[in-house]
Amino acid sequence: MTQAKGAKGKSATLTISSKTYSAWSLRGWLMCQLAGLEVTEKVVPNDASNRAELLLLSPSVLVPRLTFDGASVWDTLAIAEFLNEEFPEAGLFPKDRIARAHCRSIAGEIHSGFTNLRSALPMNLKVRHESFPVFSGARPDIERVEAIWTDCLDRYGGPFLFGAEPTVADAMYAPVTTRFVSYAVAVSEPCAEYCRTIAAWAPMKAWIAAAKAEPEEMEELEVEF
Repeated sequence: MTQAKGAKGKSATLTISSKTYSAWSLRGWLMCQLAGLEVTEKVVPNDASNRAELLLLSPSVLVPRLTFDGASVWDTLAIAEFLNEEFPEAGLFPKDRIARAHCRSIAGEIHSGFTNLRSALPMNLKVRHESFPVFSGARPDIERVEAIWTDCLDRYGGPFLFGAEPTVADAMYAPVTTRFVSYAVAVSEPCAEYCRTIAAWAPMKAWIAAAKAEPEEMEELEVEF
């Protein structure tokens, strides 16, 4: 990873949880990769015994949490906007004003919605089902994700959602691609190809490899999605 201009000599720490199960940790980490920001990872299992430590780290009790150059930022969208301000040349958002607004909108949609999809298909990078009974309530969420991806791929030409290079939108939807693969969710060929694009993205490959190396005894998270 090329270090971001302006980051030289400044330490950054990203507090995350399980790489196997924590979708939000993945999103925050991918955003740091997009920014070119080298981070020291602090892994805190999100269980009751660590709740007090997490409270000290972040009033929201959630991960990821980025500390950099005197700032402490949690919540994935807040991290995205902070990194965009710190490293505007990194291209976290599209250059075009209309595309940038579109990117923010679909990133916000995955941030605040898709509850049924999250609960029915929790992220687990160590499983691969050949078939899986998907809760019917999750179907509208899956269809909406497909509609978002199809629209973006058609409009901006792929292979990422906003064209040739990944953006915040790809970081936000990356965990969804893993869910579709893990649970054998049938999607259209363009959407399946997008899942393959994300799986082949170098930062994603590095995260998945690290997840597979995590101890098997790590408890599955119930609140990370």
